[in-house]
Amino acid sequence: MRQTLEYLAAWLVIKGMGLLPRPVARAVGVALVRVAYFFRPSLRRAADLNLRIAFPDWTEAQRRATIRKMLRNIGWMAGDFSQFPKFKRENIERVIALDGHQNYLDALHRGKGVLILTGHMGPWELSSFAHAVYGYSCFFLARPIQNQRVDALVNQYRCLSGCGVIDKNDSARTVLRTLHAGGAIGILADQNTSLEEGVFVPFFGIPASSTAGLARIALRTDAAVVPGYAFWDEAAQKYILRFEPAVELERTGDETADVRTNTAKFMKVVENFVRAHPDQWIWVHKRWKTRPPGEKPIYPS
Repeated sequence: MRQTLEYLAAWLVIKGMGLLPRPVARAVGVALVRVAYFFRPSLRRAADLNLRIAFPDWTEAQRRATIRKMLRNIGWMAGDFSQFPKFKRENIERVIALDGHQNYLDALHRGKGVLILTGHMGPWELSSFAHAVYGYSCFFLARPIQNQRVDALVNQYRCLSGCGVIDKNDSARTVLRTLHAGGAIGILADQNTSLEEGVFVPFFGIPASSTAGLARIALRTDAAVVPGYAFWDEAAQKYILRFEPAVELERTGDETADVRTNTAKFMKVVENFVRAHPDQWIWVHKRWKTRPPGEKPIYPS
């Protein structure tokens, strides 16, 4: 019964907002996100602590303003998610414009596949969807939502423009097959990772357990790692989907060292984005949750 109610709620929210004009849908999304945030004190504590860690010199007013805009950013993305069926090639440029796209094309033309280094930056759901609307579909890794019917509904919308979702828990063969065929895969590389799956590299000067999989795949396949992310441009009143030059990989022959070195490079890309657009990253995530053995936890239990 609970899962059915969750599905009905998700269906009503997504389908209901989809009937609204985009500005109204985005406003409704912001309202829903702010209500959810208000009733989750653990998220409020995590966001405040994360900002204190990343920007220790900030005032409380700066932290509050950043969190307020972060909630707006997530709410806008939720509203835009409901609008996916309306986005076509003839109108997508009014929503999100490409910048530095030649960097992506150069990597794609190498023929060894592209790993898009991204994260929960800006409107991350819109980024891959819009890129496919422009004619450049990709696969991306995602953890399944626990409620299978909600997961199917969300993935249906994600794939409307031609993208494909790869289960993050069972991805190795599909990833290698896609790269071997010269395809592109987006990897959200900005979240906390378990000790078994990650390596500790600096993130805002503090060791953070970060996925080692991206570096391992890139080193073994020679696929290009291209940073790609979107952000809200206040002056243009639209999103900008930016692609940076491929990250030059370090290769010394010592795989363990190379994985750590290149993962640190990737996390520096994420950190640079966050520093440039601090209100467009998810501060509610406990990025430094996993600690080296013997080190005290950063977040209170």
